[in-house]
Amino acid sequence: MLIIKRHSTEPWFNLATEEYVLKHFNDDSFMLWRNEPSIIVGKHQNTLAEINLDFVEQNKIKVVRRLSGGGAVFHDLGNINFTFISHGEPGSLVDFRKFTEPILEVMQKLGIEARFEGRNDLTIDGRKFSGNAEHVFRNKVLHHGTLLFSSIMADLTGALKVDPSKFTDKAVKSVRSRVTNISEHLREPLEIEKFMEMVRSHVNEKYPDAITIELSEADHQNIHKLVEDKYSTWNWNFGYSPAYNFKKQIKTEKGGHIEMNLQVEAGVIRAARIYGDYFNLLETSELEDSLIGVPHSLDSIQELTLRMKIDEYFSHVTPEEFISLFF
Repeated sequence: MLIIKRHSTEPWFNLATEEYVLKHFNDDSFMLWRNEPSIIVGKHQNTLAEINLDFVEQNKIKVVRRLSGGGAVFHDLGNINFTFISHGEPGSLVDFRKFTEPILEVMQKLGIEARFEGRNDLTIDGRKFSGNAEHVFRNKVLHHGTLLFSSIMADLTGALKVDPSKFTDKAVKSVRSRVTNISEHLREPLEIEKFMEMVRSHVNEKYPDAITIELSEADHQNIHKLVEDKYSTWNWNFGYSPAYNFKKQIKTEKGGHIEMNLQVEAGVIRAARIYGDYFNLLETSELEDSLIGVPHSLDSIQELTLRMKIDEYFSHVTPEEFISLFF
């Protein structure tokens, strides 16, 4: 067992590190790490359906897709992530209880009664403080979980709030749970770094032959390449989403009601239909055709809006109102 010390709080780098260690290290491993404010979506989710885009843009929150399935989660520096990567036999690799047991044992040492509930959660008094997911690669499994220690709950709620009526798809939906921070249940105050060291030490006790290492310069270079090619890209974080239909209606200040309907595949608009009681000089069918092939992303829609004469398609509708139809 390798206990790999991690120092970065950059979300793209940290998710890339997991994949790199999974695919290029031969030993079983354990890692503790934290992210700056970010939303981590499950591999099979529709990203735009899981995030509050306005909140994400205003607060400069990074959005990253992970290797494992399951729902979207919010990370900040008050949340700790733990990762086990382990070899095993096919059919017995997935074992949520095995990899969460060390966490429950640490909680017991702190005098906190925590338990495993449902398929993949750890709870205190029925409130979730840890969600877990797994990804199988050949004869190895990557198990990772969150540990809400002192996260800002208002940010967690704001970042993941979204209108479910906008999207119709077959993507995996997140299930919102009542949550709690570990720090709220401690008998005495404890710094997050001290708690992380307790977890790391306990894992070392369970695996007495474990060796603590740092990633090498070559490892860092390879991980940065993976960030550049995958984890920082729109194609992975948004475009990988399953096909979906999007619908949104707005009442503009002076231009009436407008409804936008989109069919999106691989993150790209394949069909668009616009309805409403607006007045127009140019046929909106031209605008609908112009949308085909455009990525369903804020940057792309802003760029298209600058090129098109929106006020000639929609009388008294502002560019900002038009852009809001897409998100």
